[in-house]
Amino acid sequence: MKKILFFALGLFMAMTSWGQVASDTLRNTNDSVSIGSHTEFSAVKQPEGMTKAEGDSAYMKNDYTSAIQIYETLLKEGEAAEIYYNLGNSYYKAGDIARAILNYERALLLQPGNADIRANLEIARAKTVDKVIPIPEIFFVSWTKSLINSLSIDAWAKIGIVCFLLLLTSLYFFFFSKQIVWKKAGFITGCVSLVLVILANVFAFQQKNELLNRKNAIILTPSVTVRSTPSESGTSLFILHEGRKVKIEDNSMREWKEIHLEDGKVGWVPASSIEII
Repeated sequence: MKKILFFALGLFMAMTSWGQVASDTLRNTNDSVSIGSHTEFSAVKQPEGMTKAEGDSAYMKNDYTSAIQIYETLLKEGEAAEIYYNLGNSYYKAGDIARAILNYERALLLQPGNADIRANLEIARAKTVDKVIPIPEIFFVSWTKSLINSLSIDAWAKIGIVCFLLLLTSLYFFFFSKQIVWKKAGFITGCVSLVLVILANVFAFQQKNELLNRKNAIILTPSVTVRSTPSESGTSLFILHEGRKVKIEDNSMREWKEIHLEDGKVGWVPASSIEII
């Protein structure tokens, strides 16, 4: 009787974890496609009368203005990492570094493990004026962030589902096998699988939270004076230039936003000078 109760409890915990991961998977089911030989992007929902191929064609012909217009129109139908990436490339070629960075960042939110997006983002960042040195983080925090962003929500969901199935199998061998070696193997594998299911859910939830509650923004104006108060009469603290990434600390005002930089500096900038990633 105790074995049945323990198995039922384990099954309930596994189902709860699987439900969270599965919901994330369903949310991204229509987002994952493969493009090229090694790069994964989000699928594109194309509005009638306009296709991604037209944007790609315009880009290949160096008609970046047309490519930008087409990609922007496609994005009105829904977010897609591939379109953000191509749009970022178009803006970069057109010389608009700030908007190139903005769209690379948006693409990276959808596909954080994509090496091509990250590489192009770093190239664009190298073109910016401001060079902010971030406050050093504890190695464990940096390592955890890197691990979370190594895969997308969809990938963490798949890992969670596989580990969930492995957990069920392990529980079966632990509770119902008559051989000690299988019981031990089931117990050890089950513990590891349970930890992985929990971590996959936590990592997927963290990425989902970043997608739904976006607090980072990019400076789009050539330069902006950061002030001590949300007013033009406020004391000038420092100047930021286009392409600089900032974190919005106070989003309660319509005309002004309090920002926070990686080096710890804070201040207020006009809302019109930034755009949320």
